Amino acid sequence: MLQVSQLKETKHKVITGLLKKRFKNAEEIIDKVLDLDQTRRETQVKLDNVLAESNAVAREIGQLMQKGEKETATQRKEISATLKASSKSLAETLQQYEEELTQLLYTIPNTAHSDVPDGVSADDNENIFQHGELPVLYDGALPHWELIKKYDIIDFDLGNKITGAGFPVYKGKGARLQRSLINFFLDEAVKAGYHEVQPPILVNQESGIATGQLPDKEGQMYHIPEGNLYLIPTAEVPITNLYRDVILSEDQLPIKNVGYTPCFRREAGSWGAHVRGLNRLHQFDKVEIVQIHHPENSYQALEGMLEDVKRLLEKLELPYRVLKLCGGDLGFASALTYDLEVYSAAQEKWLEVSSVSNFETYQSNRLKLRFKGDDKKMTLLHTLNGSALALPRIMAALLENNQSKDSIRFPKVLVPYLGFESIG
Repeated sequence: MLQVSQLKETKHKVITGLLKKRFKNAEEIIDKVLDLDQTRRETQVKLDNVLAESNAVAREIGQLMQKGEKETATQRKEISATLKASSKSLAETLQQYEEELTQLLYTIPNTAHSDVPDGVSADDNENIFQHGELPVLYDGALPHWELIKKYDIIDFDLGNKITGAGFPVYKGKGARLQRSLINFFLDEAVKAGYHEVQPPILVNQESGIATGQLPDKEGQMYHIPEGNLYLIPTAEVPITNLYRDVILSEDQLPIKNVGYTPCFRREAGSWGAHVRGLNRLHQFDKVEIVQIHHPENSYQALEGMLEDVKRLLEKLELPYRVLKLCGGDLGFASALTYDLEVYSAAQEKWLEVSSVSNFETYQSNRLKLRFKGDDKKMTLLHTLNGSALALPRIMAALLENNQSKDSIRFPKVLVPYLGFESIG
């Protein structure tokens, strides 16, 4: 979440960034935050004064008792009782103000970076890079949801029987392809200097709040009432939370982690060509990269993460493009995001396969993730993450783009992982 000091010191800049995100009533809500913080501070001063007076009276009572002046000590005890009651009331009021302030701050998204394009929706995103020629397929080429039936490699009917819509069963060479992509993505990330971790896929409420999924996306997450746990929507949540309540030293930076997990999202969308087959699922596999950086280096790191993902797509021989998201399409917690989309030839459309984002201090403020510099000053770090990569749409593009009338051939880079060159 945004820091109160940030709202005070750069109010106009924050409001400009929030308006770019189409956040309504930005100035009104920020003023409410600042007024509430002022009231909280005044209450804290009152409480501190009462506690100081109470401590002074307690010392005085002790001295009076030592001198045998019990009657005066008894009178002072009455004053002490009044002060204690007052301090308790003030502490409760202070806690209420602090909770109200925190809840209000939770409703404010991260402010957009100055480089974020202005715009209302995905139609206004800026295409900044495109690579590869778009495949030209034979007449009668099939979309992936027909290919998977033809070659019996993914079964949505079985998944629907076992669980429900949006939970496919991968079979035979389809399962092998899934596993091969995961291993390929992990191996490439490790080569690029990332440290592999395998985190839990259930997280507590504190973890969801720390990375910004809660309370903003609560309706999109699967919730388990027993234990008040949530199935993760992305490995970003548990991996970033490895550093919740952690103080790092500068020589530990940067931190680069990679992890594979299944991911779970309740809202898979309405039925239609744009969400058919693997285009959108309730459960899917993804390899996530997460970095933690000194604030001065985070945007250079973001560009480096973008190159990491581009390199994967080029090795998979998939045509892709890079979009810089406009303010109206930018995620709640992100300051700047690049989306990477691959071209799906049979569907004749671009499919998002990765988002690479810089959250600046928005997550680290919730995480209480800081570093101590040489000057011993505590400073919030910047957090970044990206998909490298999400599997379903990558698989859809691989199947569609590499099909012929009687087989599907795969990129050379995958063959050592697959143990075969083609399906069919």
